[in-house]
Amino acid sequence: MVEKEDFFIPSNAVSPIPESEYLKINALIDTFNAVSRIVYQSLYIIDYNKQNFLYVSDNPLFLCGHTTQEILEMGYLFYTQNVPEAEQQMLTELNVAGFNFFEKLSSQEKIKCTMSYDFHILTGKKKTLINHKLTPILLTSEGKIWLAACIVSLSARSTPGNIILRIIDQSDFYEYSLKSHKWKENKGITLNDREKDILTLSAQGYTMNEISNELNLSLDTVKQSKRQLFSNLDVKNITEALSFATNYKLL
Repeated sequence: MVEKEDFFIPSNAVSPIPESEYLKINALIDTFNAVSRIVYQSLYIIDYNKQNFLYVSDNPLFLCGHTTQEILEMGYLFYTQNVPEAEQQMLTELNVAGFNFFEKLSSQEKIKCTMSYDFHILTGKKKTLINHKLTPILLTSEGKIWLAACIVSLSARSTPGNIILRIIDQSDFYEYSLKSHKWKENKGITLNDREKDILTLSAQGYTMNEISNELNLSLDTVKQSKRQLFSNLDVKNITEALSFATNYKLL
C-alpha cells in the first residue's frame, strides 16, 4: 500500500515558505473558486510546502462521496483511500518521473509545462476513469514548485496511464512508458488547412451546416473531420481544441 510520504520526494521538496507568503495568495484562491463555478472540471491546488491541498473545488463527481473539507483534511490520503492499489503505484512512479524530468527544464520551461495522466477513482464499488492535468502556479526562488494547479475531468480514454508532458509554445511533447519506465519525445501534431478552417469557424459559432456550406464540403465530411480533430488533440469540445491549438501554435 502506498503511503502519503511516497508522493513527497527530494525532487519536489521545497524550502519552508513563511506563513506571511500565504496571505499574498488569497486572491489566487478566490480566482480558482470563481472559475470552478463556471467549468465542469474539478480544480485543486497542491501545496508542496505543506504537502497537502490548499484548495479543492466543490464538484461531487470527483469527491468520491466526501465533502471538500474532508478532502482538504485528507490531503494525499485521498489517493491512498480512493484509487485502486495497482494504480497508486503508477501515480508514485509518474510522480518521480515527472519531477525528475521537471528538474532538467529551464526556469521558463518549468512554469509552462503540463503533465496529464489517467487513473481510476473509487466511489463505493464504482470505478471512474478521470484525467488529471497538473501544472505549476508558483515556483520558489530555487525553481521548485510551491503551488501546482490540478484540473480533473472525465477521461476520454478507456485505460489508465496515458502520461503526457507538454510545454506551452513547443509543438513536440513527451510520453512516459510504464513498460520501459522512460520518457520518449514525440513529434507534435500539425493541422491541415481543412482542420484549421473547421476549428476556426467552429470557434466563431458556425454550425455544422454552415461550415459545410462555407467550405463546400459534405456535412458528413465536416463531422468526420471534427471528430478526428478532437481525437488527435485529445480534447472533448471546441473550447478545449481552440485552447490547445492556440497554446501549441497550431493555428
